[in-house]
Amino acid sequence: MTEENASERGRRKVREGIVVSSVMDKTVVVAITERVRHPRYQRTVQRTKRLYVHDAEGESKVGDTVRVMETRPISKLKRWRLVEVVERAR
Repeated sequence: MTEENASERGRRKVREGIVVSSVMDKTVVVAITERVRHPRYQRTVQRTKRLYVHDAEGESKVGDTVRVMETRPISKLKRWRLVEVVERAR
């Protein structure tokens, strides 16, 4: 691997979100909420994206705050993998 590819590989997207579903085997659904300015009305609005995350050990449960990282396609919808559980659900 060349040096150029190695540095590009290090710049993967990392996001934090809340687990909203953990019913599937080795997969959790994480909701990522971002606050953006509306282009016309200049109000702050929340946008939510649902990411399918690979969780091989099954360590996260619904309500946990987790950190996820972008990765190669694992299945039809999974493009993210679990890095760590930041905070457990109460």
